[in-house]
Amino acid sequence: MIIRLSILSVCVASSLWASEDIADQYPQSELYSKPVEVIPHVFSAIGATAPPTYENSGHNNNLSFVVTGDGVVVINGGASVRLAQALHDEIRAVTDQPVKLVINENGQGHAMLGNSYWAALGVDILAHEEAIHEIQENGDFILQGMQRYNRDKAEGTTVAVPNISFSDRYEYSLGDVTFEILHLGPAHGPGDTQVWIPQWSMMIAGDIAFHERMPPIFADTCSSCWIETWETGFAPLNPTYIIPGHGHPTNLAQVTRYTHDYLVDLREKIGAHIDAGGDLAGAYYVDQDRWRNLDTFEELATKNAGRVFEEMEWE
Repeated sequence: MIIRLSILSVCVASSLWASEDIADQYPQSELYSKPVEVIPHVFSAIGATAPPTYENSGHNNNLSFVVTGDGVVVINGGASVRLAQALHDEIRAVTDQPVKLVINENGQGHAMLGNSYWAALGVDILAHEEAIHEIQENGDFILQGMQRYNRDKAEGTTVAVPNISFSDRYEYSLGDVTFEILHLGPAHGPGDTQVWIPQWSMMIAGDIAFHERMPPIFADTCSSCWIETWETGFAPLNPTYIIPGHGHPTNLAQVTRYTHDYLVDLREKIGAHIDAGGDLAGAYYVDQDRWRNLDTFEELATKNAGRVFEEMEWE
């Protein structure tokens, strides 16, 4: 009952506090919000569903950690060294166990720019090989983007490449907890990583799963691959609890509705547009009103439609 009440309270909070209009829920910290204990031993500091800004300090994704009894595993390095240190302060308020491993859920700035804080402490950092490639190729460019919006809050942040890589699966045991770090297949972007804790039916999903903000489709995103990865790899695990890459903890039905079903719907709309002889200019205006309640709809809906058109035009 305690577990159910915990996850229910977080889901209720999400309906009240998920708006991208809220600049900062935790002003006394660099973090956008104070970490919540989702289920026993698993905590997450829920980021803003807005794009990264100076006001939210780039904390617009979820920074999670698991207390195992013999050390702490952190999921996401954070968008800066200051943000990583703020998360570490919160970890120390919960436990005196040391951080033993940091996992980057992908190669984006808010997942990896805080790596330099953890690396300076001698903590191992793990990422998928494609995420590491992205960091090596684009890390300086990503850092410059963070410096532009974060200004003085970016001071001291450098690019630190993870020192441990994996391809499809990496198993890690600490204390009495076994983590299955997975790359289930192509989805949101290169190196998407999911952290599965089967003994608790807990999935720290990363950016394969969205439900409060619109899923972004990048120029290199394969939407059909994302759907296939979902149906053949992600959904069959049937997790009870899901911490998505963005937004509050939830369940499989909710992220299926707002990720898988969104992608299927958009591809159906674009497919019909192509069959009717429509062009790229018209693709931007296919009907996505069903998804208007999602944060970042205005920023992403037309971009997503255009990118799916460019993908499907050659299928």
